[in-house]
Amino acid sequence: MDNKIKVLIVEDDDDFAFLVRQHIAKETDMECVGVAANPNDAIRLSCKLLPHIVLMDLNLSISDLDGVETAKNIRIQSGAKIIILTSLESVKIVEYAVKKAFASDYLFKSQFSILCDTIRQVAGGTTPHQILIRKLILEDLSSAERGVLELMIGNDIGIKSANKTISNQKTSILKKLGLKNTNELIKLLG
Repeated sequence: MDNKIKVLIVEDDDDFAFLVRQHIAKETDMECVGVAANPNDAIRLSCKLLPHIVLMDLNLSISDLDGVETAKNIRIQSGAKIIILTSLESVKIVEYAVKKAFASDYLFKSQFSILCDTIRQVAGGTTPHQILIRKLILEDLSSAERGVLELMIGNDIGIKSANKTISNQKTSILKKLGLKNTNELIKLLG
C-alpha cells in the first residue's frame, strides 16, 4: 500500500509549478499527482485524483484572489486540505484568504524552503496555523452562534434555546460563512 502524501499543485505560473513539482519529487513520502492552472481544472482534478493536500495559488490570472473560492470548492467537493501558497505578503490578504477558503495552512512563496515540511505537518494532523485559521473563521460569529455551530457539526453542548432561535442562528451562521447548507459546514469544520 502506498502511503505517500498526494499533492495537487494549483498554479498558473508554469515555471513556479515546475519548481514545486521538482521539489516534491525529491521527497520519498510525497508525490505530485497533478498540476492545474485554472479554477475549473483545479476542481476537476481534485475530485478525480483525490489529493491529500492542494497547494493553492491565490491569483490564477482570472480575477484577484480567485484561488479563494476555488480552494473552498475543492475543500467541499474533495475534502483535500488546502495550503495557500502566495507571493502576496500581506497579513490582511492572507487572513482574508485562509478564512474564506477554509484553508489548513498558508505559505508565502518566499518561504519555499519549508514547503515540504509544511505539507507533512498539514497531512499529519492539526497545525498551529489551523488552530489560528479556525479562530479567524469563528471570530465573525457571536458566542451563541458558535454554540449552535458546535451543535450543527455534531457536538451536543446542551443548548437551551428555542428551536426557532436555533434555526435563525443556523441561517445566520451559514450566511456569515458563505455556505449553502449544513453539509458544507460539516465538511469544512466538522
